Amino acid sequence: MKKITIVKDKVFYENVLAIMLPVAGQQAINMGVNMMDTVMLGSFGEVQLSASSLANTFYSLYNILCMGIIGGCSVLIAQFWGARQLERARQTLNLGIRISAVTGFVFAILTWFFPETIMGFFTTEPDVIEQGVKYLKITTFVYIIHGTSLVASFLMRSVQQATLGLVTSIISFVFNLFANWVFIFGKLGAPRMEIAGAALGTLIARTSEFLVTFIYIFFIDKRLNFKVRNLFVNPSKDLMNRYLKAGAPALCSDTMLGLGNTMIGIVLGHMGSVVVAANSVVQVVDRLFTVVVGGISNAASIVTGNTIGAGDREKALAQGQTFYLMSVVIGILNCILIILLGPLTIRFYALSDQTILETKRMMIASGFIMIFGSIQSVMTKGVLRGGGDTKFLLKADILFLWVVSIPLGALVGLVFHMPGWFTFICLKVDLIIKSIWCINRLNSGKWIRDMTQKDISNA
Repeated sequence: MKKITIVKDKVFYENVLAIMLPVAGQQAINMGVNMMDTVMLGSFGEVQLSASSLANTFYSLYNILCMGIIGGCSVLIAQFWGARQLERARQTLNLGIRISAVTGFVFAILTWFFPETIMGFFTTEPDVIEQGVKYLKITTFVYIIHGTSLVASFLMRSVQQATLGLVTSIISFVFNLFANWVFIFGKLGAPRMEIAGAALGTLIARTSEFLVTFIYIFFIDKRLNFKVRNLFVNPSKDLMNRYLKAGAPALCSDTMLGLGNTMIGIVLGHMGSVVVAANSVVQVVDRLFTVVVGGISNAASIVTGNTIGAGDREKALAQGQTFYLMSVVIGILNCILIILLGPLTIRFYALSDQTILETKRMMIASGFIMIFGSIQSVMTKGVLRGGGDTKFLLKADILFLWVVSIPLGALVGLVFHMPGWFTFICLKVDLIIKSIWCINRLNSGKWIRDMTQKDISNA
């Protein structure tokens, strides 16, 4: 491995923190919302807890697609912003909003007309399917409003507006917590809706996000100066060519990752409600401890993109190696925290003794995987993506997840009936392989692609 060059410029770390802290705060709040949903539904038993978890696995597929849209567009918008090409940046935001709206409409149609079929992919237990259908029917109305606001707020980070997402998440948290309390338990004269109340609370929260996000973008923001009229201007042919070259592979990559995570949910879902409930608790804890990783990944993508857009290749290389070192440190720290503190969260749930034991074992497995997950996240969703190396990442995401992890996990979990914690590790083994592969790519320097140049044929 080449000698790691550490950036010593104070301004670099200030820029990283300016992006990382609001992003981490936003993700922490979102995870807090998910945890409250899980805790509240957990009081009604494992069936509703499992049903909401599996229904959200399908919703997570759309969420991951939105992250793919964001990843593809942020590659361009961060570099355009670094090069001060504002019109191209506005066109990129417009393109991202349009794609997320169309995708959200497709998911809404599927969810409304085929909820039983969707739940049937994840489990064969009739009670879980019945409860999951109640949840899915209401989330039909969430897709478009959440997708467009999510994409818009994330892309605004690339133009130094990282606090927008944090503010909207705080507002969403307040609405979600209050609405859940009212509709799940039937307070203030409202009907007791239980799992359907959790879905309604999510709809109310996402609506508040949508309104705040677009009011700010259209009427308050002066940096990008994006107005309602910009939504009706078709992106230029030049921008579409650049998106197809750098953005589309990122979208395809995250689509395959989303489908892969859905397959992981299917494998675990067919191992019984005990494993599903345990995984539900573990995933909440896992996401709560990875908020810093998400913040660094976003910061890495934006800072790297801005640097490359400004034309400084050597500086981008040094920044990439610095972000790699950060990912290692954070990964090890998160591993320790999950193993030591994760089991303490179990007391908030009404779980059987068997489920508690399974949850503790899966948390240890999750802590181990966290080290490699941190490295590959900062590399794939951060440095390499910000550098425009999306075609390489598409190969990495598809190859290891679909050829190794999913077949191996399905084999050990559904054929050999191995324990849930061991199956969990097998389903995540691609993160280990990918982290090593991406480190080699980082050191090669081949990941830098300047998408702002006039001729992109060799970008």
